[in-house]
Amino acid sequence: VQLQAFGGGLVQAGGSLRLACAGSRRNFNQHAMGWFRQAPGKEREFVAAISRNGYNTGYADSVKGRFTISRDNARSTVALQMNGLKSEDTAVYYCAAIYVRRPEIVYDTPNDYQYWGQGTQVTVSS
Repeated sequence: VQLQAFGGGLVQAGGSLRLACAGSRRNFNQHAMGWFRQAPGKEREFVAAISRNGYNTGYADSVKGRFTISRDNARSTVALQMNGLKSEDTAVYYCAAIYVRRPEIVYDTPNDYQYWGQGTQVTVSS
């Protein structure tokens, strides 16, 4: 599946952004999805993930209560709503997909994922 991420930008601390990731329509609903981010000089880290059927989600502790992941299989999209943004959220955000048979599993490790989008920059000014 091919992925393309949208929605990054510059926002003040405390503000909100909504990222979207569009997947190629074929087999999108057979993939669990995740969002990761990478700040300069740091390793890529897990942000949020959602199961193939959309019923289960997982979040990094640093974003719990502020970020929400969702998906629309009919539109082959996954979104990340980010509220209460902090300067430490500044990074390039990537969406990723993994083909799975079990519909309820979420994956939080970058190496689990097979397909990656090109990334979108999120900058939070303090």
